[in-house]
Parts: sequence; C-alpha cells; structure tokens
Amino acid sequence: MKILSIETSCDETAAAVVEDGREVLSSVIASQVEEHKLYGGVVPEIASRRHAEAIVPVVSSALSEAGVTMDDIDAIAVTHAPGLIGALLVGVNFAKGLSLATGKPLIPTHHLRSHIASNYISHKELKPPFMCLVVSGGHSHIVKVDDYTKMQVIGRTRDDAAGEAFDKAARTMGMPYPGGIEMDKVAELGDSSAFKFPRPVVHDAPYDFSFSGLKTSVINLIHNMEQRGEDIPKQDICASFRKAVVDLLVSNFLKAAEDYKIDKLVVAGGVSANSLLRRTLDEECSKRKLTFYKPDKSVCTDNAAMVGSQGYYEYLSGNIADLSLNAIATLPIDYR
Repeated sequence: MKILSIETSCDETAAAVVEDGREVLSSVIASQVEEHKLYGGVVPEIASRRHAEAIVPVVSSALSEAGVTMDDIDAIAVTHAPGLIGALLVGVNFAKGLSLATGKPLIPTHHLRSHIASNYISHKELKPPFMCLVVSGGHSHIVKVDDYTKMQVIGRTRDDAAGEAFDKAARTMGMPYPGGIEMDKVAELGDSSAFKFPRPVVHDAPYDFSFSGLKTSVINLIHNMEQRGEDIPKQDICASFRKAVVDLLVSNFLKAAEDYKIDKLVVAGGVSANSLLRRTLDEECSKRKLTFYKPDKSVCTDNAAMVGSQGYYEYLSGNIADLSLNAIATLPIDYR
C-alpha cells in the first residue's frame, strides 16, 4: 500500500511516499529555518505563508522522486494535530482537496505518533508494545505504546518542554536558532561538571518532568555573569546544562520502564538527535540489558516519511476522515 503523506505542523513543508508503513520511496522537505533565524524562532504567520507557497512543488517532487503518479497512490495521510494552527491548516486543506479530486482515502495523523513511527522506518523489525520517550521543542512525554494506535501517557512535562528549554538557554547565550542543535555541538567541547544546575523533581508524579526552574537557573547565571562583566564560558555552561536535562529525561524514563516492567525502550522527536541523550540511553539500556531503539538522525526532525509510516497503521485501524476534517492546535497523543 502506497501512501502520500504531508507534514506542515511547524516550519517544514514536507511530503513523502511510503509503502506499507516501512519503505520510504521518497521524502522531500522544504525548510524555513534560515528565514526564521532572523527572528530567533518560528514566526507563525510567516510559516503559514511559506507552506502555502511550497506545498504544491514539494508534493509534486515527492511523487516524481518516488516514480509514481496519484493513480498509484492508495491513500493520503496528513498531520492534522498538534502544531501551529495556521501551518496545519495549509496541509490539511491541501490534503482534503487532493482527496476530493482523486477519490483517495484521507488519513488524519497525529504529529507525535508520527515521531514515534520514525523508528518503524529506521528499525523495520520494531513492533509494539514498548515504552517511548518523546522529546521535542514543544513536547516531553513518556508514552506506553501498547499498539500502533493505542497509547497511554505515563509522564509529561509540567511546564517547558526539553527542546524549548534548550532553545531558550541557547538564545540567552546568543546562539542562532534552532538553539538546541547549536548547544549540542558546543557542549561536546565543554566540562559537564563545571556548573551545578538543579534537577527538579515532581513529587506527586514520579514520571513527570519540570524544566522551567532549570531553564531559569541557566538564564539567571548568564545574566549575572554579564552584569559583572565576566566572560561567558559557553562550552562549560552548555555541557553542564545539557547534562542536567539529559539526567532528568533518562532517570524518569528508566524508572517508568522498570515500574511497568517493559524491556523495550524507544526514543523519538527532534531532541532524540541530541548526542548525549543517545549515548546515555545506549549505555544505560546496555547495563540493564534492555533493548533500545533510536531513529536515524535523518528522521528525528519533522518530516513526512514518519507521517506516512504512522498513517499506514492509522488506516489499518480504520481511522479515515471525511471532508469535515479540521486542524487542531492541541490534541493528546492518546486520543481515541
């Protein structure tokens, strides 16, 4: 089964053709990162306009690179939630028009479920059940994946997401957007024990995260050093801050897996490309004799191949939309 998939939830316009949920026949991404760098982050109105400009050529390129036409496509999958509402609407409305014109089934696909599905592309043998740590610029979740479309949130952030904390700390040090990627590079050159940042604990929810205090701690440190006229040791601050974030993510994730007696662990989302997070989970899972899966870095960030993968399993579960489908800015990953 060949699925044409479309992703426009934030600042990448993407389309792909995916066969049977695992084989990527094409994947095309038009990134807006360079433009949003001018503003230090994503400007929703600009993102929406660029999606409208790019979606036709991106979808055409995906079909061409896969060597197929719409006649060869069996269904159309599109990210309908969550994300920037104006950006989502571009993809959803384009997919609805294409579905109406071609008669192909329309599959609504959840952005975070798609991030999890990126592992099905990288590891064709991977099947649920497993425990997944989903970490991105807007989300930090521990998800118990019982089946391809049946999930339960075990833990979540109470405030900032891990990726958001990385980006805001990096911006305070004058690093370009997206800050988390730049911070990861700089941190590789620093001393992770140079600064002692807090590791907040949510006492009434042992699997939940809180990154707001940690983010505030590093921002206050930088501002105080600037006010005293001191040089900012970016490498050591980045390394110490990254270590604190990764410690929080890994400790809660491993505790959830232990308490729920799950020995298959998966990581997904943009922050899953973080070098220290990948290394630490590799090491800790090896020590505990747990099976660990991480997506190839090429599918960690937003792309349409992961949408096509998850879309396949949504289709098999009977999740087909009609033309009343709308974009949704916020939707739980475990929605029914």
